[in-house]
Amino acid sequence: MTSSATSRTAVVTGASSGIGAATARRLAAAGYHVFCAARRRDRIDALAAEIGGTPVECDVTSEESVAHLASLVGDRLDVLVNNAGGAFGSAPVGAADADDWRRMYEVNVIGLMQVTRALLPALVASGAGAILNVGSTAGRIAYEGGAGYTAAKHGTQVVSETLRLELWDQPVRVMEIAPGMVKTDEFALVRFEGDRQKADAVYAGVAEPLTAEDIADAITWMVTRPPHVNVDELVIRPRAQAAQHKVHRTADPAETL
Repeated sequence: MTSSATSRTAVVTGASSGIGAATARRLAAAGYHVFCAARRRDRIDALAAEIGGTPVECDVTSEESVAHLASLVGDRLDVLVNNAGGAFGSAPVGAADADDWRRMYEVNVIGLMQVTRALLPALVASGAGAILNVGSTAGRIAYEGGAGYTAAKHGTQVVSETLRLELWDQPVRVMEIAPGMVKTDEFALVRFEGDRQKADAVYAGVAEPLTAEDIADAITWMVTRPPHVNVDELVIRPRAQAAQHKVHRTADPAETL
């Protein structure tokens, strides 16, 4: 299915699961025709069929793949949600895996740049474009075992800030959302290479971590503000997480596993 010339359009990268899939659903409910971009074709086919969007198999780290996405989007785009990202590994710097670090930088920074660069002319052409980058509270504070991911998400933050300065005279808003603890089906599991015990331990004892739907709701609110309103950055955490290192957990963490 393709979008009509008069409908509002949005691109969501990393749309195959978690925050990306939830955001695609929210934006579709808000009246956008959504280009669901991700590497896993079967998942985005199902999602696009569900919401009446367009599935686009896309690897944001590949210039050719991103160029294909841009060709399908066309000359006009209202909203870009740069959600594709991820964390790989949790080793200290002294034992870091350079390949993991490269993967994190490629998807969280280079990929974000490539998609933004390719779609920026269409966003400007809309007359009121919005770029929403999905960062993290990890992009604001360091913690042991997280240097590769925090470095990459600091990159997401700085690219967002720089882009806002560079587009100051253009009809495009640049925003970043920085979620704290969000429990999704895959984020921690991917980070710990499929180790379910380690993944579950991240959320152990936390009665109400944020969900993908919570973040999607906030993203949709941000991009649907009037065109003159720019939400530069929104840091969003569950009530239980006062800071990156200070999380309220129940007396019996096993109850929430």
